[in-house]
Amino acid sequence: MGTVILHSAMSVDGFLADEKDGVGPLHDWYRNGDTPIVTGDSGWDSRFRVSRASAAYVRPMWASIGATVIGRRLFDLTNGWEGRPPAGDHVVVVSHRPKPEGWHPEASYHFVAGVPAAIAKAQELAGERTVAVNAGDVGGQVLAAGLADEVAIDVVPVVFGSGRRFFGAVDAQHLLEDPHVVIQGDRVLHLGYRVRR
Repeated sequence: MGTVILHSAMSVDGFLADEKDGVGPLHDWYRNGDTPIVTGDSGWDSRFRVSRASAAYVRPMWASIGATVIGRRLFDLTNGWEGRPPAGDHVVVVSHRPKPEGWHPEASYHFVAGVPAAIAKAQELAGERTVAVNAGDVGGQVLAAGLADEVAIDVVPVVFGSGRRFFGAVDAQHLLEDPHVVIQGDRVLHLGYRVRR
C-alpha cells in the first residue's frame, strides 16, 4: 500500500479556511510564480504557476498521488473540481449522501460512508501510489484513527484568527517526527512530518 498523507495549505495559526469557507490568500502561492506544477492538457497546467522551489516540491508529490480523499463539504464547495481533480486519478468522498445523480458519470469519484472505509477504498484504487487526504474534519479523523503516515503542510504567512482548523476537531495529542521536508517557497513554507507510531 502507498503512503497516506494528510495535506493542505494552512494559515500560521492553524486554519485552512475562515468560518464561511473562504481561503483568502492561502492558495495565492499557486499563482505567484512562473513554473507550472503540471503540464499537458489536464486543465490545471495554466492555472498553477509557482516558484521554482515550490514546483520542485509539489511536482513529484502530485505525480505520486493515486487517489485523494476529501469530505463532502469540499466536494460541494468545488463541485468536485468538475470531475477533474488537480492531482491523482481517483477521488474518494467521505459522505453519507450518494454521488449527485448525473454528475460527471465518467469521473472516478467514489462516495463512501466513514473514514476507515474511505481510506481502504482509496488504497485499493491507488495501489502503491500515494493516498492524499485533504485536511480538515476528515483529515483530523484520519489522523485520530491512526491511518495517516505523514502530514504535509503548506504554511502561508497569514493569521486568520478563527475558522476551519487544519486538523478539524482532533481532541487528543498526536506526535509527529521532526520535519523531513522544509522548503521555502514564495509566500509559502512547505513542511513534511512523518506520524510517530
